[in-house]
Amino acid sequence: MATSFTAPVLITGGAKRIGLALAHSFLAQNVPVIVSWRTYYPSLEILSQQGAICLQADFSTTENVYDFAKRVKALAPKLRAVIHNASTWRAEQHDEPLEQTLAEMLQIHVYTPYLLNQLLESCLYGQGVGGSDIIHLTDYVVEKGSEKHIAYAASKAALDNMTRSFAKKLAPDVKVNAIAPALIMFHPDDTTRYRQKALKKSLIETVPGEEEVVRLVHYLLSSHYMTGKTLGLDGGRPLR
Repeated sequence: MATSFTAPVLITGGAKRIGLALAHSFLAQNVPVIVSWRTYYPSLEILSQQGAICLQADFSTTENVYDFAKRVKALAPKLRAVIHNASTWRAEQHDEPLEQTLAEMLQIHVYTPYLLNQLLESCLYGQGVGGSDIIHLTDYVVEKGSEKHIAYAASKAALDNMTRSFAKKLAPDVKVNAIAPALIMFHPDDTTRYRQKALKKSLIETVPGEEEVVRLVHYLLSSHYMTGKTLGLDGGRPLR
């Protein structure tokens, strides 16, 4: 996964799990990294010590998205890639207005990447044909749907569709692809029963960990021809 990037890679939601693993993978190769974070985690101190630029950002309002893009452009006139990893997983709740759940999912999964892709567009140009990238982290449920996370699934589906629209808009300079993971990591509080049931949902019957996403991201960045694609990372789950 050797690289020779000089412009930074921007990762939204880079303080934990997949975003954090991506940040470490680029820093290990001396690739400049900018990460956004909403909630403080001790991992941010380590990232800063390793040279990452860590920007606090709350994408719950469009005003904050515009402000974040302005700060990024001031720091990095050129970006090698924008990786949209920031996400919220919310189910519909009886004690919460349904429109509030939908609005929150659309804000983080649709409005934020939609705006950032266009506000940072100028930073991605001028690096040759296929020389820069946008990657959307979507979800396996885009095709399957989810009766308990309807707003979440719908918002990720919109993000998936934007992959093809932005691929058309930004070609040939910028490649735009999506990664649609199923279960990649367990949460520490997941029960043994849940874990056993979840493993049976895929053909591979394993939880690969964040490095599986890291490898796929690096593959997409190394390609100069793949664009407008959604790559499933689901262990053959649709075939169950």
